[in-house]
Amino acid sequence: MQVVTLNEVELVEASGLRFGFPISSATGTGDSAVVSFELDPGAALPVHTDSAEELLLVLEGVAEATIGDETGTVRAGDVAVVPALAPHGLRNVGDVPVRVVGFFASSTVVSLFPEGAPTGDQVFVIGAPFPLAMPLPEGAVA
Repeated sequence: MQVVTLNEVELVEASGLRFGFPISSATGTGDSAVVSFELDPGAALPVHTDSAEELLLVLEGVAEATIGDETGTVRAGDVAVVPALAPHGLRNVGDVPVRVVGFFASSTVVSLFPEGAPTGDQVFVIGAPFPLAMPLPEGAVA
């Protein structure tokens, strides 16, 4: 049995964003993955695409979410559906940190950040052992 306590997930810090991938193919799942992240007030998760559909469950706070061509407010208790390959991002518009858990419909997910993630990387492979992160090769299109 694989059990994760979200409050104990080790998170990586980058520009007001903290994130971790406690469940993925790297931990032995076959068909799903989970991301846990927090955004400080004013901080943003930049617009990016993921290779798999994602459900975003907001645990705390208020954020402005952009999914495809739509922008709206999500708050604690809301679940947003992000189709595979839809550009999406979040920005904390409240006074407290936003805490979110994302559930992916695949155990390995490739995420592309055209403008670069807060870590500076443009490609993340969730489910790789660490996860794998790197800049796009020169001339590649995100």
